[in-house]
Amino acid sequence: MKNKKIKTLIIIAILILIIIGAILGGRKLMLKIIYKKDYQEYVTKYSAEYNVNEDLVYAIIKAESNFDENAVSASNAKGLMQLMYATAEEVAEQCGIELTEENIFDPEINIELGTRYISTLIERYTNIGVALAAYNAGMTSVDKWLREGTISADGSDIENIPFKETNNYVRKILRDYEVYKEL
Repeated sequence: MKNKKIKTLIIIAILILIIIGAILGGRKLMLKIIYKKDYQEYVTKYSAEYNVNEDLVYAIIKAESNFDENAVSASNAKGLMQLMYATAEEVAEQCGIELTEENIFDPEINIELGTRYISTLIERYTNIGVALAAYNAGMTSVDKWLREGTISADGSDIENIPFKETNNYVRKILRDYEVYKEL
């Protein structure tokens, strides 16, 4: 009787370990489905060219368009990285790209321009959180917040961003960036 109880306990323990392993393994699989890495050839190419971590670019694409290359926002931002036409045009000129209303949706062009733009913002602000705030709210707003002391240049008080949308945006991308790095 005692041996039967021990065998039963061992079987239960083994089943629990199998279930825990499946859950943990399943979690990573589930995260890989949710945190896609589509357009890898372009993300890899332009991340290297503009010295931006690939995982950050994926986190931006996920937050901006959820990998829908034809996405258009309520404010008319376009493509995978949701670029405003005026911003994309300015960056395209720096890259030697002739931008049109059609090719802004081209995944390679959109990723190149978006990656170049976030690279410029990171270089300017030296902090990813602050750069992301500028990507979303614009440099004019971020410069004002820095000047007024609403946020600090080191990004330690990102939670003080006064625009709720931008505040949530920065937090979401930083969280997703960490998940991408983990995967």
